[in-house]
Amino acid sequence: MNEIIIATAVLSGMGLVFGVSLAYASKVFAVVEDERVMKVRALLPGANCGACGYAGCDGLAAALVAGTANLRDCPVGGEDVAEKIALVLGMQVDKSERRVARVLCAGTNEVSREKFTYSGIADCFAAAQIFAGFKSCSYGCLGYGNCQRACPFGAIIIRKRVALIDEAKCKSCGICIETCPKALIEMVPVAKRYLVLCKSKDKGGVTKKNCGVGCIGCTRCVKECPVGAISMVGTLAKINPAMCTNCGKCVEVCPTHAIVKL
Repeated sequence: MNEIIIATAVLSGMGLVFGVSLAYASKVFAVVEDERVMKVRALLPGANCGACGYAGCDGLAAALVAGTANLRDCPVGGEDVAEKIALVLGMQVDKSERRVARVLCAGTNEVSREKFTYSGIADCFAAAQIFAGFKSCSYGCLGYGNCQRACPFGAIIIRKRVALIDEAKCKSCGICIETCPKALIEMVPVAKRYLVLCKSKDKGGVTKKNCGVGCIGCTRCVKECPVGAISMVGTLAKINPAMCTNCGKCVEVCPTHAIVKL
């Protein structure tokens, strides 16, 4: 009987010692979690889609509080969520920083020529496998809507064989960029309204023959831009959004109307 009492006392004592030790260790090694993480997490939509580049909404919330993520990294939440998170973190959302996807092609079936009739699978990648597509311009949008089908927000439509993006619906997720075999979609600051809607690398004469609104590399826009925001990449004019002041002088001198105001 005494042996049972002794054993019970020993086990009770050991349990008490271990319990105290664990309680002490939990306090000493406790990770203090910033309460703002939970507040930010509650504001996120909970889609856990991964479009932000983090392992779900929990990962993004922690990164936002740590300052390693951008307020607009949640494409599902959009501007409303960005504004609410900014209030929690004591920050402000810079409206000029919002970026949207834009299709750098204006070669509709009214202004671009076709070199053959394509009757295969209605898929941009499939169509591009045959002589780089049915359009005479091998760099132009094929208009079979891979980007439209991939967009989770319904921000893309196909009009006259060219994809168009509704900037009001675009959440800047970038998913559409990966779906274009011609690499025609780029993320551009929404505040920058002027773009060269062409990606042709052909010489001017060839481009003009293939598409009525293609950039022919005349360099008039380069010479006209008062802030030097336009440069030539081969035979193609390229506007640097960071330098562009939206003055519109480039549009006035472009002979093919390849530069447009959106």
